[in-house]
Formats: sequence, C-alpha cells, structure tokens
Amino acid sequence: MRKKMIGIIEDDVHIGDIIEESLRREGYRTCRAYSGTEAQYLLADQKAGQELDLILLDLMLPGMTGEALLPQIRDIPVIVISAKVGVDDKVEALLGGAADYITKPFAVRELLARITVQLRKRDLSARAGQTAGSDSCQKDQRLMVGDLMLDLVLREVSSQNAQDKNTAVRLTRTESAILRLLMQNAGQVFSKAAILDCISADTPDCTDSSLKQHISNLRRKLAEIGEADCIEAVWGIGFRLNL
Repeated sequence: MRKKMIGIIEDDVHIGDIIEESLRREGYRTCRAYSGTEAQYLLADQKAGQELDLILLDLMLPGMTGEALLPQIRDIPVIVISAKVGVDDKVEALLGGAADYITKPFAVRELLARITVQLRKRDLSARAGQTAGSDSCQKDQRLMVGDLMLDLVLREVSSQNAQDKNTAVRLTRTESAILRLLMQNAGQVFSKAAILDCISADTPDCTDSSLKQHISNLRRKLAEIGEADCIEAVWGIGFRLNL
C-alpha cells in the first residue's frame, strides 16, 4: 500500500522539522516548501503534485502568502497551521478552501489526529466517487457515504439508520444537487455562495434567498430516515455533511 504523502509549506525551519519528524514516525512520506513561490513549483511538479494527499499550510510565508496560495490548491485537503488566531482569519481560510485550521502553538498529537480525519474523509470521498463511476452505465447509480445512500438517477436518499432500511425519500432536483455536493465532500464546509456556484449548472433556478429553504426541506426529509443531524450549520461560515 502506498504511503500517504504530506506537503509541509512552512518557512519556520524548526517547526517544519518537528512536523516532518512526527509525520515520518507515523509512517507518512513528506515533501517541503519554505515559501509560497516554492510551493507553487511543488504543486506544478507533475510527479510531486499528483502524489500529494494532504497539505499543511502556513499563512505568513515569504513571497506569496498562504492566503494567496490557498485558492490555487485543487483537490487536495489543506490544513492551515498559523499564528493568526482571529476569527476573521479562520473564516477567510475556511471559505477560501481550507479543510481545517489549527493555531500555533499546537500539540503534535492534535495535528496528527486532524491529519488522520482529513485523510479518512478523502479516502471515503474517493471510494464514493468510484462507486458512482462504476455504476455510470446503470440506471441505479448510487453515491454512498457512511450510512447514507443517494440514488443519482431516481433522486432518492435512504439510510441504514432508518427504522425501515428499505425506505427511500424522494428529493427535488435542487435538494439532490445539494446533498450530492455535500456527500462528495463530506466534512468540508461550504458557504452559501460556494454551494450556489457548485450546483448552478444543475439548478439555475436556485437563488441565495431560496437556498436556505431548500436546505431546510432537505434536512426535514433526512430526518424521516434517521439522519436529522447530518447536515450541520457552521455558524458564520456555511454548511457541511457530518457523518
């Protein structure tokens, strides 16, 4: 089995050394960049860029800042590690694409736990995508995350937590698009604007004013199958699937 590769983008050599040593003891491979500009080269490198499973990103970097680099990172979970402790800094990073945020000084054990969680979510999302892709020529395409299963064709959702496990709830096109997005990115926080942007091709009639009602209706339907709390509202940021 291929060892996970974690990129460490940190200009403080001492902190970077501590993180790298801890990761290697846990069996991870690592690569490092000491500035935002150097990180750009790392991401552009075909071999290194494709092997990265997760990135640890400092915000106060020489050259290009972490805030400027973050939007350029695609399809790789990013945990921000920063001395910036303000709520606005955290919100900006999370809305900018970060999967998690941890402040300095930090406990190595906590960082390792957060890394484990994000890698687990990435693996679950990949398996869910493979499940959907393998059924692409069949009528009953399904997306599965945890106990939740979404039929992508019939727009029906069911759960192993339901009293009757054969019960499925019909969703509208918009509800299905929202749930599909959240399931494919389980654990990641999406702002209202990000949700609208991601589902706009499938649901052009969904607006900023109507999105909250669609999510409320979706939550009510999920409650019918024993998943009342799976869509979590993250105060001041947006929504995420929490399974």
